Amino acid sequence: MAEPLISIRDMTKIYVMGDQEVRALNGVSLDIFPNDFVAIMGPSGSGKSTMMNMVGCLDTPTAGTYMLNGQDVSKMRDNELAEVRNREIGFVFQTFNLIPRISILQNVELPLVYAGTKRSERRERAQGALDSVGLGDRVNHKPNELSGGQRQRVAIARAIVTRPSLILADEPTGNLDTRTSAEIMRIFEALYRQGNTVVMVTHEEDISHHARKIVRFRDGVVEAIEAVENPILANETVTLF
Repeated sequence: MAEPLISIRDMTKIYVMGDQEVRALNGVSLDIFPNDFVAIMGPSGSGKSTMMNMVGCLDTPTAGTYMLNGQDVSKMRDNELAEVRNREIGFVFQTFNLIPRISILQNVELPLVYAGTKRSERRERAQGALDSVGLGDRVNHKPNELSGGQRQRVAIARAIVTRPSLILADEPTGNLDTRTSAEIMRIFEALYRQGNTVVMVTHEEDISHHARKIVRFRDGVVEAIEAVENPILANETVTLF
């Protein structure tokens, strides 16, 4: 059996708010394997957003361990975590997080700029990523010239341009209508089918059933892990470059 891409053991996260401690995670253990497609769900305050921050190396646990692709990231310093995020993780956010004053090609190039990739190579790879999500003819457009669904496609292109180990999506359809949400989930489905590992936080039950596994959080712990018996399947041509 393959080694886990993500291996979390006894993870606890405590936030101090005034004279009170808030235990957002309370001893979570979880494995996610290469080419998993996992949806993380739970009510408000369940710990799912904190878990997203931990998995994305945006925060560190109070206790416990987190191994990502063979590296113990749970004790890393901020600058080390930033390097891991840029190298290992592609992020897709609900609010797209695009820079409005630059073109979508330049937006997609940004992770490669941070990685020190040569200009010619990053331009070629950004073009390829935009081609793969159906926006290769819009490279000079700025984000405000695109629809919400198109902007989320740009965000996905930016997430895959570094060829990361993990694609991490935080409510990726939260700002989209039903039809556009289905289009975006077709892209995630295609990325999964091509061997990518996708972890998605969502509060939408129908969106979670595009995944192959649902991890349900409640009160800072994993309440249940469910296999999706009849995942919502869709076809979309997305060829990684």
